[in-house]
Amino acid sequence: MRATGRREGEFSLFKGLSPIVYGGREVWPLVEGGKGVSATNHASSGAWAAAGGIGTVSAVNADSYDDNGNPIPQIYHGRTREERHQELIRYAIDGATTQVKKAYEIANGKGAININVLWEMGGAQAVLEGVLENTRGMVTGVTCGAGMPYKLAEIAARFNVCYLPIVSSGRAFRALWKRSYNKVPDLMAAVVYEDPWLAGGHNGLSNAEDPTKPEDPYPRVKALRDVMRAEGVADSVPIVMAGGVWYLRDWNDWIDNPELGTIAFQFGTRPLLTQESPIPQIWKDMLRTVEPGDVLLHKFSPTGFYSSAVKTPFLYDLMHRSERQIPFFKRGEEDGTVQLGEDGKARSFWVRPEDKSRAEMWMRAGHTEPLKTPDGTIVFVTPEARDTIREDQQACMGCLSHCGFSSWKDHDDYTTGRLADPRSFCIQKTLQDIAHGDDPDKNLAFAGHAAYNFKTDPFYSNGYTPSVGELVERILTGD
Repeated sequence: MRATGRREGEFSLFKGLSPIVYGGREVWPLVEGGKGVSATNHASSGAWAAAGGIGTVSAVNADSYDDNGNPIPQIYHGRTREERHQELIRYAIDGATTQVKKAYEIANGKGAININVLWEMGGAQAVLEGVLENTRGMVTGVTCGAGMPYKLAEIAARFNVCYLPIVSSGRAFRALWKRSYNKVPDLMAAVVYEDPWLAGGHNGLSNAEDPTKPEDPYPRVKALRDVMRAEGVADSVPIVMAGGVWYLRDWNDWIDNPELGTIAFQFGTRPLLTQESPIPQIWKDMLRTVEPGDVLLHKFSPTGFYSSAVKTPFLYDLMHRSERQIPFFKRGEEDGTVQLGEDGKARSFWVRPEDKSRAEMWMRAGHTEPLKTPDGTIVFVTPEARDTIREDQQACMGCLSHCGFSSWKDHDDYTTGRLADPRSFCIQKTLQDIAHGDDPDKNLAFAGHAAYNFKTDPFYSNGYTPSVGELVERILTGD
């Protein structure tokens, strides 16, 4: 898949970028992708802004600090999920407020500071409003995706900040515009196109799109621009290309292209390996080993969205867990079924004979515990995995608006009404753990599909780790 419309074999010199006006000042059309939990913070976003770009603080359960500058552990004391959810909202507001204030100081009047929120995170509206209230005059804009954030424009207008919706198609933008954004057009500073096959983290792959068949981003972005034009949005409002962006020279044909209008570029994965990047050294070291094909687009996230992450043992475990899966029935529900076993929970499940043979093989290998899924199947796990799954489900603190893993919902009766799904995992736990020093092999490690460039890009040779300023300077050369 080509990043541009260039014919094979053609070569042209890098055109270079021109500044854009954002938030009333000139900035480079380079956006730091906001990555939660705590994978972008004040240090990285402040430095990105100081280099003249648009730095992005992740407002997804960001860190607060004690008097010694150490992150305050987010420990939950509430007895119920609802009580822990309120604790989580307070942690999130306090943490993001701290991060924005520190980033604003580092930027020192240069560039711009954005915040990023996921609309599907628990208490998203309360968190966003709380942070914006506490940081008036410091935040230029809000990027928001992971869902359909219809209320984003209304909130932006109330706090007089820009908003930058994250979409993966022209169709998604049209829905947002017609329902809400057309009422606050002047504050929509850009539209972020997040490529669902290239970007790291969660993305907006729709049911009509095939995760195994990537599409060229150029016609999709052109279609987005066509929709924006049809709705009266000026070409001066940038589309931010997010996902797969490494060398800007590969995107030469996108720059100053009248078909696309103004284009900016977002970098999410590449800033992870900088001196200011807050992720632990063990995670940075792992990124240098990523090979082409090592990043997997998968659907294990409890959000229900597709997402992309490095194939760590943690992710392989989820893959294998779903492979150890068979349908089950009640006694007499389907002809020809047999009892899974005579002891324990196995007595409750009736399965097809060929599936029983597979299950017995898994159980002999130690995966002795059958767990029900919401889809009429059972998966087989070890007793240790079963205990971890149950503990994590019971400890749910409501970090999502809807969680498939724990069946939590952040409103009304606080439950999705579906069976908790053991094929997923507690995303808050693993993202907090990897961000604060735990082994990436034991956690979900989000990354974009261009992460393999860390191993091949000469900029990082001999273990070199650039500063954010050096990285931005390098990006502006086309490399």
